[in-house]
Amino acid sequence: MIKPAFPKADILADYRLVNESRQVSLLGRREALGGRANFGIFGDGKEVPQVVLAKFFRNGDWRSGYYRDQTFMMAAGLFTLEEFFAQLYGDTDLSVNPGTAGRIMNNHFATRSLDEQGNWKDLTGQKNSSADISPTAGQMPRLLGLALASKLFRTNPALKKYTGFSKNGNEVAFGMIGDSSTSEGHFWETLNAAGVMQVPLALAVWDDGFGISVPKSYQTTKQSISGSSQRCVLLNIIE
Repeated sequence: MIKPAFPKADILADYRLVNESRQVSLLGRREALGGRANFGIFGDGKEVPQVVLAKFFRNGDWRSGYYRDQTFMMAAGLFTLEEFFAQLYGDTDLSVNPGTAGRIMNNHFATRSLDEQGNWKDLTGQKNSSADISPTAGQMPRLLGLALASKLFRTNPALKKYTGFSKNGNEVAFGMIGDSSTSEGHFWETLNAAGVMQVPLALAVWDDGFGISVPKSYQTTKQSISGSSQRCVLLNIIE
């Protein structure tokens, strides 16, 4: 008998996560439209590729993404269904909303790099996410900086004394962006610099046909960054 490549339990767990993420998006949008949440932005439609991408996200890696990444964050173990609704309602209790404490809009994600005493955590022993920002494509320069930091820890002996930040530069910076935001200068400048500097960077472009509320034909020449019907384009720029 041929052993299946993926255990049945893992497949069912992935299916459950995809379904849960889709359902909370629908529930959250209902809450926002009904006036029970002040603002709502969600990640439905991107569940399956984000589950797959999260399987390659390791301890020590960093994310610099955007507000459609809820399934990725859930699959990476960095975001829960309870935190989803705590963010949606702007709960300021750190015990239920640890990523943002209600200080930014929902689906803007972050992990904590400091402990309760203000000391650095061992960032190589956890999966990391930089704090999301609202300007579209603003995550791209930060993504480049995170990838460059990883390369510097690998190539600069003077950094070896700083422990808890890198495992000899064996980290990858994961970036996510919507296809319409690829029309912005930050996107192209970051990709160009990443290629020139040869930094460990993986970028997912979510090609969903819309830029916020208008078709991408109003945002992007040829209406597609990838020139194909693929839902997701994964670009790897790794030395």
